[in-house]
Amino acid sequence: MSSLRPSIAEIEARLRQTLAPLTLAVQDDSAQHAGHAGAREGGHYSVTLVSARFTGLNRVARHRLVYHSMAELMQQGIHALAIDARAPDEV
Repeated sequence: MSSLRPSIAEIEARLRQTLAPLTLAVQDDSAQHAGHAGAREGGHYSVTLVSARFTGLNRVARHRLVYHSMAELMQQGIHALAIDARAPDEV
């Protein structure tokens, strides 16, 4: 891992390990936030994932699952994480 922030591969690996998504896309949006005060604190990422783990859960509970799975990486250089989390029947 870089000293500034985790790689997309590391984020994907963590989400695959903990949430077993059917589909997963991770995008590094950091360049769009260059110069922003928070950009010095870490990267900005967007994640879109579909997982059976989200079935029956509301948006807040889904986001909590994602943040829980990313907890260690959040402390290692992620400043912002935009999440689109869906159950398989919502695709």
